[in-house]
Amino acid sequence: MNGNNGIFPTRLAARIGIRLTPLLPTLCALIGTLLLFVLFLMVQGRPAGEACLLIFQGAFGSLFAWQNTLQRAAPLLLTALCVALPARVGLIVIGGEGALAMGGLFAAVLPSFLPALSPWVMLPLMAIVAMLAGGLWIALCGALRQWRGVNETISSLLLSYLAVALFKHLVEGPLRDPASLNKPSTLPLPDAYLINPLPGLDVHWGLVWGSLACGAAWVFLRHSVAGFAMSVVGGNGRTARLVGLPVNRLVLTACAMGGAAAGLAGMFEVAAVHGSANSALLAGYGFSGILVAFAARQNPLAIIVCAIVIGGVEASGSLLQRRLDLPDATTLVLQGLLFCNLLAWEAVTGRLGALKTRWQLQAQPLAASKAEASHV
Repeated sequence: MNGNNGIFPTRLAARIGIRLTPLLPTLCALIGTLLLFVLFLMVQGRPAGEACLLIFQGAFGSLFAWQNTLQRAAPLLLTALCVALPARVGLIVIGGEGALAMGGLFAAVLPSFLPALSPWVMLPLMAIVAMLAGGLWIALCGALRQWRGVNETISSLLLSYLAVALFKHLVEGPLRDPASLNKPSTLPLPDAYLINPLPGLDVHWGLVWGSLACGAAWVFLRHSVAGFAMSVVGGNGRTARLVGLPVNRLVLTACAMGGAAAGLAGMFEVAAVHGSANSALLAGYGFSGILVAFAARQNPLAIIVCAIVIGGVEASGSLLQRRLDLPDATTLVLQGLLFCNLLAWEAVTGRLGALKTRWQLQAQPLAASKAEASHV
């Protein structure tokens, strides 16, 4: 009995250790980021402790701060999926900003071509059109990778720049509302097509749908045949082809799903925040979603937590500016440090994993020879 009682805590500790091991790079990156950010402020002669406290207060210190944080986190949930889902098949896609722009633009102009529809019909149509636009835009990156060998990171970034340029051209040219003088935009959406905030909160429904999308993505990737097949493709594409998996189709599906999520974020920004498509839509949510996805280690459920944290950091910029006279871009420095630390620790853990595998492979023949010698 005593032996069994001792074994149980040991096994429990081992299981907890196995579950926490994947989080160590992220935790180390957070600690390193905090130290570097403190050093960055001290070099400028700024009170580092007060600045960190203000960041927390600006993100979570009041109901207003929470609402501002969640409002910024809503699009990050969906743009982070634009990175996490293609990563399942081994692709690094960073074009969420372009998919968001295309989704928002198509959703904004749809009511002009289909007027006098019920909101219960128009809003789902706007969402579908936005998801199709974003999905096709990112699927193009997967197609270029699979059939032309174009690096998906470069192609998605260039396509994002192209989408932003096309967005600005159309909004400031053919699709411009003549009444928008100082701030070019498309025709404003009718009031019936605007999405109201959540009851009692100044946060739109994109937060709810983004959270549901992350939950659905987690279920799909962890508990579906297609999700398992995508993980096989991401692990080794050649092996996936040998076992007969439709690699090209799975890659395009993952890219299209990620782009659709980012396109849906654009639709919510248009219908719930801005009321039309204009330059304010290009707020960098697609690029911040890259950081969220990397901080969450491509886990859809962890994206929810990381999006709230990053959204809080972005929301605290104005408070730092008012209290400490720091530039609003100080929070961008913090995000940049976090991203660099995440990449650095990923590289370190990858290198250590490779060394461990090599050591194990070298140790196996030695162990076998010792076993044979003992038998002799």
